[in-house]
Amino acid sequence: MTSELKGFYKLPLEERLRTVQEFSELSAEDVEILRNRGLGMDQAQKMIENVVGTFELPFGIAVNFLINGKDYLVPMVIEEPSVVAAASNAAKLARPAGGFSTSSTDPIMIGQIQLVNVDSPSSARLQILEQKQRILDLANQQDPVLLRFGGGCKDLDVKVLDNGMVVTHLLVDCRDAMGANAVNTMAEAVAPLIEEITGGQVYLRIISNLATYRLARARATFAKEVIGPETVDGIVEAYEFARADPFRAATHNKGIMNGITAVVLATGNDTRAVEAGAHAYASLTGRYTSLTHWEKDSNGDLKGSIEIPMAVGLVGGATKSHPVARVAVKILKVKTARELGETMAAVGLAQNFAALRALATEGIQRGHMKLHAKNIAQMAGATGDFIEKVASQMVKEGMVRADRAEEILKEMTSS
Repeated sequence: MTSELKGFYKLPLEERLRTVQEFSELSAEDVEILRNRGLGMDQAQKMIENVVGTFELPFGIAVNFLINGKDYLVPMVIEEPSVVAAASNAAKLARPAGGFSTSSTDPIMIGQIQLVNVDSPSSARLQILEQKQRILDLANQQDPVLLRFGGGCKDLDVKVLDNGMVVTHLLVDCRDAMGANAVNTMAEAVAPLIEEITGGQVYLRIISNLATYRLARARATFAKEVIGPETVDGIVEAYEFARADPFRAATHNKGIMNGITAVVLATGNDTRAVEAGAHAYASLTGRYTSLTHWEKDSNGDLKGSIEIPMAVGLVGGATKSHPVARVAVKILKVKTARELGETMAAVGLAQNFAALRALATEGIQRGHMKLHAKNIAQMAGATGDFIEKVASQMVKEGMVRADRAEEILKEMTSS
């Protein structure tokens, strides 16, 4: 089946569910989980402390995604209107030129060990490097299962900070796990050995969320015949604004993360880790800038690309324990953590394209407000058919406000 589903948003809820079920080969139980079961209190109490309830967000499906020649339906969990629709539309516009091409590096995470109180930091650095194999062997003794799957601590690096601290980086291939538990366990295990080697004192032993070795990349072409030559120029100019100005870049990258974080959340991965890594990566040059790159090629077409740290996994954590997250992974039909990360990168690029296209043409508010107006109408007390009627009137007037919604509703219900 293809993910290019025309009019998907117009289908009744049950028909949308049935379409996703057929595409992703979901069981009746999977569909029931999506429909109304979600996360039970018993399971919630096993996930975090002091549980008193659960909190739900809309679970949507972005359609039209073609990535490396394969069709994807992409689950997205988010409260913001227009995000799912924007991603779907961007993916549709990318299809004529082949959709998205993606790649990624090995799933290497960094474990940091902070060493202080050494007489000579530079000498301590060399001492640690001289004992590299001993350290790697000890680290790998902590997780034989990871080694069996081809992962493990592959290398280490040592640097001296300008305050005299010596920081050892364990470079751990986490395979299909996000890796926090494995990396932290290894860092804890080798800390005493590093103290023994250097005579210094170790304090922090913990993973870094700036996963510079674990990158996902995506690129796409949007033909000028499809989006229009003026739109191509407008998007390039909007990108140049974000590239040069950190105030614009913050909102530009927030839009990228609208898409990425929605997929991260849907699949039960760590949204805070991915967000922190992305924004830190955007600052690596010493100035906060765009995570994407946009340019016009010699044919006049728009080419976009993204490179972003993507510390996500398919084993462990909520990805396995949360019933809806398990269904989300089944919908995506991804087989490895790398494929999952690459899909997220493609969604981020699509989301960025959609936002820049809106900004460069009609403005971001027009499409956004059409959906936001429905929320305002409900806040004003509208129910049933009145939600759409009140929302449409506010959009028509260009006055999407709670007070105006109340006035329109009063007029409609009293006539």
